[in-house]
Amino acid sequence: MTRRLFCFGLGFAARTFAHDFPEWKVMGTGRSPATDKPQETFSVYPFRRDCPVENFADLAKDATHILLSVPPDEVGDPVFDVMAAQIRSLPSLHWIGYLSTTGVYGNLEGDWVDENSPYNPSGYRGRRRVDAEKSWLRLFNEFGMPVHIFRLPGIYGPGRNQLVSLKNGKARRISKPGQIFSRIHVSDLAAILSASMTKPCPGSIYNVADDAPAPPEEVVAYAAELLGVAPPPLQDFETADLSPMARSFYADSKRVSNAKIKAELGIRLKYPTYREGLTALL
Repeated sequence: MTRRLFCFGLGFAARTFAHDFPEWKVMGTGRSPATDKPQETFSVYPFRRDCPVENFADLAKDATHILLSVPPDEVGDPVFDVMAAQIRSLPSLHWIGYLSTTGVYGNLEGDWVDENSPYNPSGYRGRRRVDAEKSWLRLFNEFGMPVHIFRLPGIYGPGRNQLVSLKNGKARRISKPGQIFSRIHVSDLAAILSASMTKPCPGSIYNVADDAPAPPEEVVAYAAELLGVAPPPLQDFETADLSPMARSFYADSKRVSNAKIKAELGIRLKYPTYREGLTALL
């Protein structure tokens, strides 16, 4: 079977998947029809809530897999609202993956969450993701569509990591007692998606995270050590000059369990902690 992936949102994760698994024929939507990397050969088509993908039925008629990474807006999930009916009609579809966020769990004061933890979003972005998850899972529950949910923490990788932030003078060490974040290297994320595609289990939900939840200031300090530079000064969260958006990221603190991706998908992380990930990126 020729494996053909249509991505709604050819962003960091989707482009990494296309790079790491070149045997796939990849196409999808983006803000610009032109790719910014000459080595990328996939086709990019415009999509917005008010601009459905033209001729989608023909473009994606041979698509075997769909990856969804367009975030919800204030109205809902634009891909679901505009394109779900057409996605349902694709004749060769074996797998649908929706990239959600661990923000649906809200704040656990540093405690662990797994896929059975209840929804408890603490902000509007988390609430939107909950609604989007429920919409896509409804396609599985009501129509038997092969939907899988992947709940992502912070993603880092080439070009997007604390080494780059330090070199650009944008890294900050913010201290908030008890604050814990989980993260995942983008290549491990791509491998997890590939494993699910190889072993689909429609209706499943997977947490995607590495083995080492950690305070964010610890990660910045390690990146500075790798670069041989002094880390930025530690700033207290309560008095730090943060934008409302930046401050909102500190509202949730939790440790995300990755036991299910290991047990069900056989995942062995290439970068089990930020230390291996940042060292390789150096």
